[in-house]
Amino acid sequence: LKEQLKVKLGTISSPLEEKLTTTSLEKLNVLTLNIFNINSEEDVLKIIC
Repeated sequence: LKEQLKVKLGTISSPLEEKLTTTSLEKLNVLTLNIFNINSEEDVLKIIC
């Protein structure tokens, strides 16, 4: 998923990368389903926070 986000966004910040490692599997699954709707790190945070 991190690699998909890097392809989608270009890069991901260290804080976001850390947040992804501590996010629940349920929220990561939701993020995966919404991968095509994400355009920024802010979009990612809206889903996982």
